[in-house]
Parts: sequence; structure tokens; C-alpha cells
Amino acid sequence: MANLGYMQLVRHCNQYCRICSNPETPYVLDLDTAVREIDDFVARGYDGVILTGGEPSLSDIVVDVVRHALARGLSVRMITNGSRIADEAVARSYVEAGLRHFHVSMYSSRAEVHDHITSVKGSWDLACRALANLGDLGADVNMNTVINRFNCDHLDELARLVVDRFPFVRHMVFNNLDPSMGRAETNREALHRLSDMEVALHRALGILAQSGKTFRVERVPLCFMTEFAYASTETRKIVKNEERIVHFLDEKGTVRQTSFRHHKAAVCGVCSLDSICAGLFEMGAGYDESELAPVFIDKAPIIRRVMEGQP
Repeated sequence: MANLGYMQLVRHCNQYCRICSNPETPYVLDLDTAVREIDDFVARGYDGVILTGGEPSLSDIVVDVVRHALARGLSVRMITNGSRIADEAVARSYVEAGLRHFHVSMYSSRAEVHDHITSVKGSWDLACRALANLGDLGADVNMNTVINRFNCDHLDELARLVVDRFPFVRHMVFNNLDPSMGRAETNREALHRLSDMEVALHRALGILAQSGKTFRVERVPLCFMTEFAYASTETRKIVKNEERIVHFLDEKGTVRQTSFRHHKAAVCGVCSLDSICAGLFEMGAGYDESELAPVFIDKAPIIRRVMEGQP
């Protein structure tokens, strides 16, 4: 098992993404509370901590949090839109403090689409500069993207951009849109059908696999990614019986998640992958169960690949 904890450092952001499912609050994490949360992760035997937000780089305690977590033996990552790390001095200060693993969010290979999603003109250029800075500094760089109506037909273009322009990015994460809250709940035009993203997602994963990069896919049922079922984040956690803790800066407080299963349709009961598939997140509220269909492939190789630690 490789349990990772999540810490929200702030809940505000300097972008206004139409796809954001994280409602803004005025709360920020203070250093004393951050230290207690890190110490709790250590006591639970967790392997690392992921710094999130809002936009975590807007916090004043990033460097102190990183140093304490590393001193306690945890790995540290940051999920960021890259806007502040586009400043080379900021990027360098984080890397020199020991933060050397970043997930930079980019939503499209097309600048105008990315900027439309973030509602900030020039945000694509900032993300590109952040990626370049981190690459120059020798950091471990991942890319995160959220699948939505605006990018679902050209996810493969984004994978190709990574391979051709940012070859130092070693890992990509595709998150299917969470339409349950925040701006994603009110901006329903961002919601796509699962079938709208199926071809482009398959092509994207094929490009990444062929180039030797690793990848994960979240909130996508396995019937839409059978060839790459081993890359489902939920499937891997189900198979390895992992958990995660998220320290939210809202009324949810601290949440310990031990189940990674979502809604299932009646047809899921006859699917050969049902026991290792999370199902459909927000079925009915956002996505249509009529798009689900059973598949009949052997799950044993998928389980074996996950348990053997293959990427």
C-alpha cells in the first residue's frame, strides 16, 4: 500500500475555472495546524502528502510545510495551476526547500481552450512557463487535466504536446469532471457525455504508453478504458485496499476515504470487471447510466499487474 494524504493550504485561487468542483472559502491553513496534520499522517504510516487548494502556491507557509514533512520522512507533492511557478524565483524557492514533485494543471493543447476553461487570458502561457521552469530545475513533473466538454475531443493532442514539447513530464493524470459542486455544478455546459471522450482518451493513453510515460485515470468506469484498466486510480486502490485522508478547509473537515466505489447500473452486475471497477461517479446527477455496458474480459491480468507494482 502507498497511502497519501491531502492537505488544502488555501481554498481561494487566482483562476476561475468553469470546471472547478472546489467551492471557494475564506479559510487558510496555519502552520501549527499543518504541522499537526503532517504528524498525524506520519502516525498513521502514510507515505506522503499532497499539497492542494484552491491554489496552494498562494499560501505563505509552503516552504515551512515542505521542510517539516520532509523532516518527518514524508514525500511531498503539489498540485498547482502553475501561475506563480511561472516565476522562476518562486519555482526555485520551492525546489530548494525540497519540494521536487509537481502536478501542473493543463486542460488543453490549445491556448484558447485552456484560457476559456480557466477564465484567465494568458493562463496557458503561464502553465507552459511553469512546466519549463520545473524542467530546467530538474523537478519531477506530472501533468493533470480534467476531462470536460471543451477538451474531450482532443485529449490526444494534449498527450502529443507532452511527448513533443515537454518530454520531461513523466506522468499524466486524467480526471473526469466532477459536476457535483462549485462552478462545475452551475456551469452545466462543461459537462460531457462519456462517449464524447472515449476515442480521444484511448488515443491519448496509447500515445503516452508508446512513449514510455505513465498515467492514471480517475472517475472513468472501466468499460470506457478496458485496454488501460490497470491505470484506473480507483481500481488500483480497490485492488491494493488503500485509503486516503483529505484535510478540507470547509465544513467537511477531515475525511478518511476507505471506499472508492461509486454508483453502479444494473448492467454492471454481469460485467467481468465489476468487482474491481469503481462504477460511475455522479450517475444520474451528471452522467447517464445508459452509457454503461458490461465487458467480458479476464480481470486476473489487471489485478496481477497492479499487485506487482507495474505502472
